[in-house]
Amino acid sequence: METKPTGEMEKFRAQGLDCPHCALEIETALRRIDGFSEAVVSFGTGAILIPRGGRSAARQAIARIEPGVRLVEWGDTAREASPKGEAKSDSIRIARMALAAVLTIIGMVLEDRLHTASTAVAEYALFLTAYLLVGASVLFNAARNILRGRVFDELFLMSIATLGAIAIRELPEAVAVMFFYSLGEYIQDLAVGKSRRSIAALMNLRPDFARVVEQAHEGAGERELLEAVSPESVRIGAIVEVRPGERVPLDGEVITGSSWMDTSALTGESVPRSAAPGETVLAGFVNDAATIRIRITKVFAESSVSRILQLVEDAAARKAATEKLISRFAAVYTPIVVAVAALVAFLPPLIIPGASLVDWVYRALVVLVISCPCALVISVPLGYFGGIGGASRRGILIKGANFIDALKDVSTVVVDKTGTLTRGIFQVTRKVAAPGFTPEEVLRLAAAVEAHSTHPIARSIREAYGSRPDTPALIDLREEKGFGVTARIGDRRIMAGGARLMRREGIAFTPPGPPMDATTDDSADSAGCSVVYVAVDRTLAGSLVIADEVKREAPRAVADMRALGVKRVVMLTGDNRNVAARVARDLAVDAWYAELLPEEKVAKVEELAAQLPRGERLAFVGDGINDAPVLMRADIGFAMGALGSDAAIEAADVVLMDDRVDGIAAAIRLARHTRSVVVQNIVFALLVKLVFLGLGTVGIAEMWEAVIADMGVSVAAVLNATRTLRYSRRMGSGGVKS
Repeated sequence: METKPTGEMEKFRAQGLDCPHCALEIETALRRIDGFSEAVVSFGTGAILIPRGGRSAARQAIARIEPGVRLVEWGDTAREASPKGEAKSDSIRIARMALAAVLTIIGMVLEDRLHTASTAVAEYALFLTAYLLVGASVLFNAARNILRGRVFDELFLMSIATLGAIAIRELPEAVAVMFFYSLGEYIQDLAVGKSRRSIAALMNLRPDFARVVEQAHEGAGERELLEAVSPESVRIGAIVEVRPGERVPLDGEVITGSSWMDTSALTGESVPRSAAPGETVLAGFVNDAATIRIRITKVFAESSVSRILQLVEDAAARKAATEKLISRFAAVYTPIVVAVAALVAFLPPLIIPGASLVDWVYRALVVLVISCPCALVISVPLGYFGGIGGASRRGILIKGANFIDALKDVSTVVVDKTGTLTRGIFQVTRKVAAPGFTPEEVLRLAAAVEAHSTHPIARSIREAYGSRPDTPALIDLREEKGFGVTARIGDRRIMAGGARLMRREGIAFTPPGPPMDATTDDSADSAGCSVVYVAVDRTLAGSLVIADEVKREAPRAVADMRALGVKRVVMLTGDNRNVAARVARDLAVDAWYAELLPEEKVAKVEELAAQLPRGERLAFVGDGINDAPVLMRADIGFAMGALGSDAAIEAADVVLMDDRVDGIAAAIRLARHTRSVVVQNIVFALLVKLVFLGLGTVGIAEMWEAVIADMGVSVAAVLNATRTLRYSRRMGSGGVKS
């Protein structure tokens, strides 16, 4: 028995979905089902999202609307049309149009001889044969839709217009309309197919196999076996061999061999990345140089490439307000057009003396032909989808068309410092010991209590200390974001953290100044650096001075944002004021706030957002480690280099895979370009249609001119929409046109 739909969404593939209007009709029908109000049909990816447990109800609704579309498991591509089958279908389509064209030309050459009472049968036979060759499928689908209660669509408009032309014996016009409609649909399908294949090319990131290293026992010895298996079947801890030219199948750590990795498919960065023992490589990287072996650290479903594919596939589910408006517009537009055409056909003969019914019916048919909403229904979603795909090629994952619309209105960018504006790669540059302690002892105690922390500063302390066998056991370990770490080692209570922790605990401390005696081991100053204080049983033992550096592209990134019209660039950090002041000065940001706890960052973002004028948006950019609350609160959340962070991918609206801060400006520029293309299509389509509606009504435009104009607008709009895909290729580093 079919279970009731739940709030959880389930994804299927719509096999046979080849028409954006069909996708709209199916989505509308699904949303009428109780509990399916959030159902989504994506023409771009062929995906259908429905509530879990609602598969049977969805299949019944789809069968009523589009019997040729079947609901199959996501990832089940076995039954999809093969390239050979598609080529054969295209050949038949072209042959039918070519034969129809030949018959029409013959009919037009012989029109004077055929257009008599005695040869009327031959005329009808010739032109109707040509008409049915290109229009039979249109008539059949229009009739089927009418029987299912779907009267007012573009198929109905084409059918009634051409049958009306046949009724008034404008046979060449009827055939010409169907021929140009079919030709336009074919060209349009080619353009749409090219865009869909461009997006599908991103799906080639998915590795085909993983070469797993197995140990086989032979007599008293062992030998290695290499077995190529599906990436989904590889377990954590397995050893996988990757040869030159092959794609890394899953996330892992290099254990033997050294090579260079082409990461461009994931990050958009063309510079190869080294892969040596101990370094992490991600699924989707291409091995350039030498054979390596990696130890798998994540199953395929949790790997970087799987997340990227999921993000791109799901992006189409989030529709922009413009897309939704066009969908609603198309639903009411066609009935209005039919009513207007009826008035054009029958009202003037009744009120204008001497007006010819045949003449005004012909004008009404012209109105019907030019009024098809295809250009808008197809090109608007295709434009957004192309923008998402183009951004993906640059290593920028935008989670939906709605975020493209939001990005174009960003006027304030709030950026977290560590890992975003700075490299987030810290080094202990100085060790300062209080009386009774040594610098090495201060470092050892700090490394001990920071043993399990994921914070970049904690990692730098552990790296400075190195792998030592005498790391003591920790008791009662507690880490507080924004303060530090406390733990008990034996009978001593150890604290390691910032000045905020020392002040809260009432521990006297003095910021380390320039080195004055032998208790310091180098000459680094603490100005503009982070300081970790270490206390033992509430007595200061010493401090560690830790330095980070500003990313090389950060100054240009701030300048790019300003060039795009971003009014304010604001920096937030939990670090001390000296560090914040140095970075803010180097980057010339508009404002900065230091020593903030995570909850204080949220409050500051809310305060800044409240100051924005109506219609302007605030974007927050974080490194994805502890910024999830702020990412969710901002109008647009950017996660920097967050492929390894589950929280960031879930919370962010845009993921910058290459960890480059200049991706912010690139994302805004791409979004604005995409939006401009969409607006161009809407204005262009409506303007041409209004002009020809007027020309057709007054009798200047003929039917074949109307259909050429209609299909020309559709094809031009679709081709214009594909510019969003090509735009990213013309953008150099940082989003600047090259």
